[in-house]
Amino acid sequence: MNLRLVSRMLGSVAWLIGAAMAFSLIWAFPQCGAGQAEFELKAFYGLIGSMVVCAVVGGLLRWYGRGLKDATLFRKEAMAVVGLSWVLATALGGLPYYLGGMVYRADAAGEPMTMGVAECLFEAQSGFSTTGATVLSQIDNLEWAPRCLLFWRSSTHFLGGLGIIVLFVAILGQGAAGKALMRAEMPGPNKDSSHERMQHTAWVFAGIYCALNVVMAVVLKLEGPTTARGHITWFEAICHAFGTMATGGFSTMDASLGGFESPLVEYTVTVFMIFAGTNFTLIYLFCLGKPSRLFTDLESRTYFLIIAGATTAVIVFGYIDHSGQGRSDFDPTETIPAWQEAEIAFRDSLFHVVSVMTTTGFGAADYDQWSNASRALFLFLMFVGACAGSTGGGMKVIRHILFVKIIGREFELSFHPSVVRHLRIGKETLTDPDLVRTVLTYVGLIAMVFTTGWLILVAIEPDSTWTDAGFSIDNKLMDSASAVAASLHNIGPGLGVVGPTQNYALFTAPAKLLFTFLMMLGRLELFAIFVLVLPSFWRTR
Repeated sequence: MNLRLVSRMLGSVAWLIGAAMAFSLIWAFPQCGAGQAEFELKAFYGLIGSMVVCAVVGGLLRWYGRGLKDATLFRKEAMAVVGLSWVLATALGGLPYYLGGMVYRADAAGEPMTMGVAECLFEAQSGFSTTGATVLSQIDNLEWAPRCLLFWRSSTHFLGGLGIIVLFVAILGQGAAGKALMRAEMPGPNKDSSHERMQHTAWVFAGIYCALNVVMAVVLKLEGPTTARGHITWFEAICHAFGTMATGGFSTMDASLGGFESPLVEYTVTVFMIFAGTNFTLIYLFCLGKPSRLFTDLESRTYFLIIAGATTAVIVFGYIDHSGQGRSDFDPTETIPAWQEAEIAFRDSLFHVVSVMTTTGFGAADYDQWSNASRALFLFLMFVGACAGSTGGGMKVIRHILFVKIIGREFELSFHPSVVRHLRIGKETLTDPDLVRTVLTYVGLIAMVFTTGWLILVAIEPDSTWTDAGFSIDNKLMDSASAVAASLHNIGPGLGVVGPTQNYALFTAPAKLLFTFLMMLGRLELFAIFVLVLPSFWRTR
């Protein structure tokens, strides 16, 4: 292990994070139109102090790795850079909240409580991993949640959307090392980009990603006044574009997307969430005049079919249960036109199915009040995820396709042991002998991590977390399972005490650190983090 080379690259990552904080400084000024009336002095200097720390840490790491500019980066070093980059980003990314005095909730006496170390690490990792889980309870309160810190919070989504390392490679290059870095970080078995040079691929993906962010922000800004908040500001448009295209889900309102009370905004965000959950290679081919690939690719077809099927199922469950699709203003005695009832049911169901499946986590209604069948379906969708090569989290649709094909082949071999059956994805025959082992290992590890995390959370978290939030402790097992699944698969909101109208503020510090670890594991798909604790990984060749 070439520790000095790893240190040099980590120093560049620290500088990149510090430079990104500079874009949040302007939102401390009331003239920027973010909603505050006064200059956010403490938050401004919290960002400045964090940038200084990033510069110093980056400088020290670069100094230790001096003289290794042209050294070869092997796979082991690449995995170390990726894993440690996310650990470093979590620590540095949480500094603005800590130094800026961000308040996350009120205590029993109603006094504001500033974020501690556990809360800062949780919020930073939730942003970078695009999970969207939060400990902030009163985002609408300008005194508790400075706008410049909220912009930094959304910026962590932007940085983590395609991955810190992918943007690092796109911006700074790294030559042949970029291939090893991107292979170590990019989630899912991305089968379509192997023929591309990694530097070119990084630029293409980053370009598509940035372009979609810009387009969405402009569209939201131009969509006119909403019911609840008047015209959408640039601050709101940019932050929600970051949260959508990164499939993160951080909002600038306590009510998330529901705070706009605008069907047009919900439909717009739904469309862009679907784009964000699609393989960016297919979007690139679409831009090159090959739109048919979106529908001939087996993974994307399955992705669209699952969205359509799940949406239909939730609509049917809602009509059977007559729950009003969970809207807080639903009145079962009120008579509304049938077309309006059907439109609300369709919009709510589609929005939340896409939000959960793409692991974005935005909320527009309280789906935790819907039928049990709908809630169970949402829990299932948490394990599905989006497409490989997208910004979405989860296990990825392609892995589920491969897993089903592998299991089907094993069943056939049980009664036809001599048959030779190759795995096929569409018209492509998969000849990689390690593919079956890789998929089964990943699925097994996910099941093990989920079960272990669930048991640890149930054991360490007191019942008061539920009773203080007004929930019955009978919900502890199911709520804990959804919280672990929502963290591990980078979704954010779960069910019950972590449902779409709740947050993670009442959990104890050990539980928040557990969630932080699970979010990092899920974003890097286990291996890049697990190898860091293996002694053999750090041995010199």
